[in-house]
Amino acid sequence: MIGAFDIAATFNAESVAGLRAQGRLITLVRVLFYHAWSSFNLADWTVAIAAAEEVSRLAEETRQPVLAAGAQVVQSMLAAVRGETEVAEGLATEVERTVRSRGTGFMLALVQIARGLTSLSGGLHDEAYGHLIRLFDHADPAYHPFVCGWGMADLAEAAVLSGNREAARALLAEQQPIADQAPSTWLHMAVQYARPLLAEDEDAEPLFKSALGAGMSRWPLYWARLQLAFGMWLRRQRRAGESRVSLRAARDAFDALGALPWGERARQELRAAGEMSRRPSPGALDYLSPQELQVALMAAEGMTNRQIGQQLYLSHRTVSTHLYRIFQKLGITARSQLPNALSTQTVSPL
Repeated sequence: MIGAFDIAATFNAESVAGLRAQGRLITLVRVLFYHAWSSFNLADWTVAIAAAEEVSRLAEETRQPVLAAGAQVVQSMLAAVRGETEVAEGLATEVERTVRSRGTGFMLALVQIARGLTSLSGGLHDEAYGHLIRLFDHADPAYHPFVCGWGMADLAEAAVLSGNREAARALLAEQQPIADQAPSTWLHMAVQYARPLLAEDEDAEPLFKSALGAGMSRWPLYWARLQLAFGMWLRRQRRAGESRVSLRAARDAFDALGALPWGERARQELRAAGEMSRRPSPGALDYLSPQELQVALMAAEGMTNRQIGQQLYLSHRTVSTHLYRIFQKLGITARSQLPNALSTQTVSPL
């Protein structure tokens, strides 16, 4: 959980199953938060949404307000990716109010990452930079010695688009030797992502190509955003034909992820490069509530209503009601149709 989220996700999933079977609710809530956070960073939205929803519900029952706030951070970031900026900011504000008096620097740092992502999603680059630079200020309550590195990719993007490139380069120079030694694959990604964005034009192309081939595919949202940045860079170099390849890849990945603001940005860049494209059709995540999604995922795995109720601490009748609504919303008539109905939002963009 120090940043090897691709590895952590497997451990978290196994731990959640064991803790459920043992009925260890207090520890389950903590691990579910870890699972939601890892899954968000891996762009596995269905798992992140379901886990965050359960954390929010169980943390209240077990009186763990900081973990409830953690669930809201994940929900804020999920809203940001989908372009629901008012929802995202409202959740971040609520989290800050909850944790500020408790001296929880880790959670305050995550709030700034959520706010930075929300501002980037809305195209407010100066505002995004203001949120994210706080992560690196040792005197700021939101500073955290390793969470700051997690924000390096977003900071670089905000810095370039707000005219703060030089300041971000200095921070990247500080993070590079840490990334070289740390076993945090997320930090490695953040540094690889930042380098081409902050480079001079004459150095940028090989850095873009290197970053896109350096394990970036494990982080689908950032892979897509880097493709978008590369396409934009190529178009500025008057290489419109080449730019369309990267811009199409970015658009298709954003559409698969449901990252609506970035998908629209890729379409705008494609239009500027001489190509039109349609907007995506809504997917399962546009129709289901977080708890409905959680029930649908378990039913899709073949679990009975009783088993789902036992796992989620819900009554058999509540599960049946959820499934009735799920079938109506997805336009299906049988449990066997659930995997296909849900797959539109879980297919890898690569």
